Amino acid sequence: MFVLWLTLLLASITTSTPTTANTLTYTQKHAPNYTVFTHAPTGATLSFVNNSGICETTPNVNQYSGYLSVGEGLNMFFWYPPPLSSSQSSTLVFQETKRNLISFSRGNRFFESRHTPRSAPLATWFNGGPGCSSMIGLFQENGPCHFPLGGDSNEPVRNPYSFNEVANMLYIDQPVGVGFSYADADGNGGVEVNVNSTESAAGYVWVFLQAFFEAFRVYEGRDVAIFTESYGGHYGPSFASHIQSQNELIRNGSLSGEIINLVALGINNAWIDAGIQEKSYIDFAYNNTYRSLITSAQRDTYLSAYEKTCLPAVHNCTSTGTDESCRTANRVCSNQIEGPITRAADFNVYDIRKPKSDPEPPGTYMGYLNREDVRRRIGARGGRFRECAGGVTLDFARTGDNAKTLLPTLSTLIQSGLQVLLWAGDADWICNWVGNYDVANAVIFDRQEEFRRKELVPYTVDGVERGTFKSVGGFTFLRVFGAGHEVPYYQPETSLQVFRQVLEGRGVYST
Repeated sequence: MFVLWLTLLLASITTSTPTTANTLTYTQKHAPNYTVFTHAPTGATLSFVNNSGICETTPNVNQYSGYLSVGEGLNMFFWYPPPLSSSQSSTLVFQETKRNLISFSRGNRFFESRHTPRSAPLATWFNGGPGCSSMIGLFQENGPCHFPLGGDSNEPVRNPYSFNEVANMLYIDQPVGVGFSYADADGNGGVEVNVNSTESAAGYVWVFLQAFFEAFRVYEGRDVAIFTESYGGHYGPSFASHIQSQNELIRNGSLSGEIINLVALGINNAWIDAGIQEKSYIDFAYNNTYRSLITSAQRDTYLSAYEKTCLPAVHNCTSTGTDESCRTANRVCSNQIEGPITRAADFNVYDIRKPKSDPEPPGTYMGYLNREDVRRRIGARGGRFRECAGGVTLDFARTGDNAKTLLPTLSTLIQSGLQVLLWAGDADWICNWVGNYDVANAVIFDRQEEFRRKELVPYTVDGVERGTFKSVGGFTFLRVFGAGHEVPYYQPETSLQVFRQVLEGRGVYST
C-alpha cells in the first residue's frame, strides 16, 4: 500500500474538457471542489481542480491540478495546462537524473499548450534524484512560470520560454514520497512503500497515463515522447520500454488499454551507466572548458582506483544483478571516486563555475508551494512540500539501483526506431557531458559505427553557436555551452528550440 503524488504539467490544448460520463464533483476538506473521474479498467481515480490561476496566467490556457489515486492509499499529485497553438501531434515525457531530486509520493501538474492545444503534442516531464520533485522542472526550468535570479518578488512571473509554448506539458512527481504525493497511513499508523527501484516505478507511470487518456479523451492518439533529466537517465529508458511492451500486449490482445503513441525520448545530463560515467567524473574534473578541479597526480590516483576497484564492482553488479552487489558498487565508487573529487575543490557539482555555496537556481518556489493559499488553490494535500525526500533516495540505494545500467534498454529503444536525444549542459559535473557523450558512443544499434565515427558539429540558434551535436537517424547527442545541470534554466532559448525540433519529429538541426 502506498501513495504516488504526480506533478503533471501539460501544455498544448485550448479546450481539453475531461470526459464527463464517469465524472462527479464533491467537496474535499483539504481543498476546493474536485472533479472526480474513475478509470474502471485499472481502478485508478483522477480528482482535480480546474484552472487554479496559479503559475500559468496566459489568457485562455487551461490547467488542472490534483491527484491520481491507484488502489488504497496511493495518491499521485498532478498539475496540467493544455496548449494553445501547435499543429503537431506528439506527446513527450521528460525526466531528470541523479542525486539532487527527491520527493515522497507523487504530485502532478498539467498545463495546456499556449498555442493550438487541440492539436499540439503531449509532453511529460520527470525530475530525478531518485526522489526529487518535478516542481523543480516546472518552476526552475521549463514551466509556464518561474522566479528569476535576483528577483525580490514572492510571486512567480511568466516564462516566455516555457515548453508549453509548443506542447501540452505534464509534470509528474514520482515515486511515492516525492513532492506533494503521499502515502496514506494504515490502521497501525505506518505506511508500506514498495517503489524502491526504477523498474518498480514504471508500472505506476503507465497506469497514470492510461487514466489520463481516458479522462481527457481529447489527447487520445497524440504522439507521446519522454524527456528526462539527471536520474531520468534511468527513468526515461525504463518508462519508455515499459510503455512499448504494454503497447505490444494491447496489440496482441493480452492486455486491455490505450495504445500510447510514444515517439521520442529526451534526456539531459543523464545518469545511465555507472561503468562509463564513473570514469567521466575523473576525466571531466581534470579536463573541461572552465577549470581543472583536480591535479594530474590526483587524476592518476583516481584512475587507478577506478580500474582496480570501482569498475570491477560495477561489472559484478551488472553480471549478477543482485541488490547486494550493486549496493557494493555504489559504495566503492562513491568512496573512492565521487566523494574524494567533490572534496578536492570548492565547486558546485551542478555547475562547476560556481562554489558549493552558490544558491543558483533560486529555490524561491519551495516557499511559494508551502503557502497555504497556494496549496488550497491547487488542491494540494499531504505534508510540507520538500524539493527532495531522503527516504526515497535511501530506498533506491538499498536496491543498488544507481549502479544498474540502462544502456542495454536505451540501445533497444534506439534500435526500435524511437527518436532519442541525449543532451547535456557542459558546466555540470554530476552527470557531465563527457560521460553522456561516452554513453552515446557506446549505444548498440545498427548504425552504431556510423554514429561513433561522426564528428560533433556546431549547433546554432538564429546563427549563434550554442553547442555541438551529431545525429544518425533518429539518435542525437547535443552538448550545450554555458549550461549547468538544469539546462533549460541556463539556456532557455536553446532548450525551447531543441524541444520544438524533437516534437516536430524531423531531428535536431541548426537555425
